[in-house]
Formats: sequence, C-alpha cells, structure tokens
Amino acid sequence: MSELSTTIIPSTPLPTNRLLSAPHHARFVVENGLKLLLYLWVQETLRAAVALSRARLSFLQRAAALSLFAVTLTGQVQAAEKALRQVAVADPYLEMHTGPGRGYPIFHVVDRGESVSIVKQRTEWYLVRNDKGVEGWVDRDQMELTLKPDGEVFDVKRATLEDFTNAKWEVGVLAGDFGGANIVSLYGSYSLNPYVSVEAWGSQILGNFSNGWMASVNVVQETFPDWRVSPFFTLGAGVIHTEPKSTIVQGEDRTDQIGHVGAGIRTYLTRRFVLRAEFKSYVVFTSRDDNEEVEEWKVGFAFFF
Repeated sequence: MSELSTTIIPSTPLPTNRLLSAPHHARFVVENGLKLLLYLWVQETLRAAVALSRARLSFLQRAAALSLFAVTLTGQVQAAEKALRQVAVADPYLEMHTGPGRGYPIFHVVDRGESVSIVKQRTEWYLVRNDKGVEGWVDRDQMELTLKPDGEVFDVKRATLEDFTNAKWEVGVLAGDFGGANIVSLYGSYSLNPYVSVEAWGSQILGNFSNGWMASVNVVQETFPDWRVSPFFTLGAGVIHTEPKSTIVQGEDRTDQIGHVGAGIRTYLTRRFVLRAEFKSYVVFTSRDDNEEVEEWKVGFAFFF
C-alpha cells in the first residue's frame, strides 16, 4: 500500500521564481513609481535650467547692447570735443578768468605757442580749454591776437546792428524826473519778435516831501526795429507806493494802481550798448474821487544779448 501511494502522488516541488507573492508585488510597484517620479523631476529641472540659461543670455545681450550704446555715445562726445575750434596763442600770454568778466580773478596763464580750444562764447567773453583740460574765460581783445591752425588771425565776431535788431534780452538803468521828484529805474526786457517786447520795471522815487517806489509791466512796440535809431511806443500798468516824510508833512503811506502810455527812442551805440530815452504819462488811480496825472522822462543806457 505504501508503494502504490508513492507512485501516484509525486513529491517534486513547484518552481517559485515565476510567480510573485503579494508583498513582493507591492515593492515592485513602489520602486518603479519612484523611478518615474525621479525621471519627471529630472526633466523639469532640465527645462528650468534651459529657461534660466535663455533668460541670462537675453540679459547679457541687453547688457552688451547698452554697453555698446554707451561706448558709441562716449565716442560721439569725444568726437564733438575734438571738433572744437582751436587757436594758438600769439600774444605773450593768454589770461584765463574764473568767469566772463573783468571782475573775476585771473587764475591761469597760457603761454605763447600753446593751443586752446574754444568751448563757447558769452557776449564778449570766450570759454577756452588748454591741452591739460584747464578751462577759463578770455576776453575778446585777447582772442583777437590768437591764430587759427592755418596761421590766419582768429576772426572774432563782434555785435552788429543786426544783433541789436534780433537781440532777445536787454537790461538797462535809466534816471530822470517823475513829477518833480528824482527817479532811478532798472528794467529787463524780453523780445517776443523784432517788433514787440515785454518789459518789467522797478523804480525808486526820491522827492522833497515824500519817497516811494514803483513797479510796472510794459508792452513795447517798435515800428522800425532795423533802424540804428529806433522809435518805440509803450503801454503798461503797475503799482506805486508813496511814503511822506514825517518831519516835513503829516500823511499816511499810500499804495495805488497806475497806468501809463509813452514813447521813446533806442539808439544802437557800439558793441552791445544802447542809449535809451523815453517819456511817459501816468495816471494814478487813488482811493479818492480825483485821480492824479504825473509826467515822467528818463534817459540811460542798456545792454543787449
């Protein structure tokens, strides 16, 4: 009986490497999932790195473009500086002032034979720069003694009658009589065109019985601005303040409005100087019922630029 049982029921074991148990299957899924996640993370990291590299490249390209623009602009500035007119000192020396006027001190001297570049001109003064970069102001009289690179005398442009006609700005001082009192006036003028200009005036009035000041704004019309002696008409308004001298008369300080009309002449003298003479008729609008009329004449000098 035991021999028959041994023959019918085999005792050979089944292979275990072809089938996975439940624990082994779960570990397989987890490992492959982690590998997939790692692969996706690497892909995203590479994409971000490429995008960052492109952004850096774009920034570098823009920086390079800005640098190229700065270099080009610097080259243009240097070329403009090289294009400045140059003159050689023929006089024993050239005196440089700290500002455009004889009242400014001399701080540097350029010797004969040295060259200077002309930076700009202001009225009768020139801002020049020597080879060492020192800049200073030189008057027209000394500039007339310099030489151009071809050896010819430097041609200094002087103010002409045409400059007088087309000048934009003018300042002047006049003095005269204002209703029996002495008056000193300072004015500034801006030309809108050769025929019409706007002026601002400030005046000090000194009388026997009272002192005062006056301020006004005028419009001036010139019929023949290209004439050397040019007539003009003026119309304006302003205020006048009167202070009676208490030691002589008793009274209160007054501030009244004024209006005026007038006429005069502007005469071109030389360089940038003008002789001006004018007559004005004022109406003082007082707080009383009766207004006052005052006549004024003045003469003085002006400077245009």
